[in-house]
Amino acid sequence: MKRLVIYIHGKGGNAEEAKHYQPLFAESDVIGFDYQSKNPWESKIEFSHFYDMHSKGYDAVILVANSIGAFFAMSSLAEKKISQALFISPIVNMEKLIMDMMLWSKVTEDELQSKKEISTAFGETLSWEYLCYVRKYPIKWHTPTHILYGGKDNMTSRETISEFADSIGATLSVMEDGEHWFHTDEQMRVLDDWIIRSVR
Repeated sequence: MKRLVIYIHGKGGNAEEAKHYQPLFAESDVIGFDYQSKNPWESKIEFSHFYDMHSKGYDAVILVANSIGAFFAMSSLAEKKISQALFISPIVNMEKLIMDMMLWSKVTEDELQSKKEISTAFGETLSWEYLCYVRKYPIKWHTPTHILYGGKDNMTSRETISEFADSIGATLSVMEDGEHWFHTDEQMRVLDDWIIRSVR
């Protein structure tokens, strides 16, 4: 069986990270995706095009996606033929995350609606258009999925990730000392073991 693994990085990441996963999928072709999308409506076009271009000739496609990359993948590839998805610290409820960021920045919905965009002290720009979009187009994801979550994730609460995993029938593995960004030697060992256990 000819299998393709597409690796999708998180914010600030890059396609080069895909090299880490090649030994874990020795029998498969592994490629990284350096996307330019900054929001889900851009990803809908860019991610679909990338998938269509690279998936030809393969019997199975596996997604490995990080953080916002997982959110964009779910927003844009739900109708594609994907045999399995492995999500690391995925953003699964963007509306809640935006509302949380508004709370941290003491920004009201009325304010955001009138100003359209507001910069925050922590480097994110709040966008009224983005908030409206994620409310209008909630995630609908039916691909068999495994999720790895860090107990110290500061972007997504355990309640939110558990609710999402239950709603789509995903397996949820928790590393209690894990953070949103899996990067230490110990965290990467846990991540690698999780991938080996999860892949069919």
